[in-house]
Amino acid sequence: MWYSFVLVSDRTRHHLVVDSYGTTISRRKPAMIQHLTIPRGPINLAADLHLPDNADSSAPLPAVVLSTPGSSVKEQIGANYASRLAARGIAALVFDPAHQGQSAGEPRDLEDPYSRGEDISYAIDLLTTTPGIDPQRIGVLGICAGGGYAVHTARTDHRIKAVSTVVPGNMGTSFRSFEPDGPAAALDALADARIEEARSGEMTRVNWLPDTLEDAGAAGLTDIDTTQAITYYRTERGGNEHSTNRRLSRSDSLLLGYDAFHLADQLMTQPLQVVLAGRIGNTGSYDMGMQLWKLAPNPVDLVVIDGAGHYEMYDEPAYVDAAVERLTSFYANNL
Repeated sequence: MWYSFVLVSDRTRHHLVVDSYGTTISRRKPAMIQHLTIPRGPINLAADLHLPDNADSSAPLPAVVLSTPGSSVKEQIGANYASRLAARGIAALVFDPAHQGQSAGEPRDLEDPYSRGEDISYAIDLLTTTPGIDPQRIGVLGICAGGGYAVHTARTDHRIKAVSTVVPGNMGTSFRSFEPDGPAAALDALADARIEEARSGEMTRVNWLPDTLEDAGAAGLTDIDTTQAITYYRTERGGNEHSTNRRLSRSDSLLLGYDAFHLADQLMTQPLQVVLAGRIGNTGSYDMGMQLWKLAPNPVDLVVIDGAGHYEMYDEPAYVDAAVERLTSFYANNL
């Protein structure tokens, strides 16, 4: 079992990474992308398979399915991690969830945590029949909300041989904590709202985040995590035309009743890695990651990226590279 802090310096931002053992990692090699379609019952999911540049070699590759943050699409956080894993010899499949991005599914902008787990299993269906991929060496990487979805799926889909999470979240815990009058009262209000939607024929959508920093300031949301989330998702830095920043409000009743870690202590027997941001903000991912670590039957590697904030783990090169080097070692040892 590993437990360590990874110290990251500005010198690692561009080309070199020094891991927690003092080993200097060489420059990354380029990766290839295949645009794929994942059959998912009556609909299809849009996906990108990131492959090492030597993917045509005879040896079948280990592969990782990425489960990404709520509201994000495959070109954002998932691509940042998938491309780096591929450059290190691991095939990485990232996709848009059903109802979101370029994937099919109605109604649009639905965030169904149970459906998100099924998406992962359908992605594994595709990988197990993809030439050049070893079906016995498939792992999962969940980031933010996707960490909870990955854990929830791995409990019962044991085709997944290793589970890694980066700043993991449990969306049920988060959404229940948001309600000042408690989750039961929130469910009552959502029930009334859905009755009105049925009468009007119009479905309500809400923002995941304020659309601008000015909107956030007007709402009194000036904390560093909200600011960094907006700076990533709602600017050219990380924004994408297929990420709408809207959530169908009926999603919230599903999220309020969800527990990503339910029965993980009994069913998720795969090796687990938890990568956390060292600056503890208000996202709850540090505490939830520690909770997951304590619940897991087979915890293998706990990493804290010193100095990083939750959203800085999405695309800041120094922090992402440090995390990916540790991810690579974990998958090499467990896939």
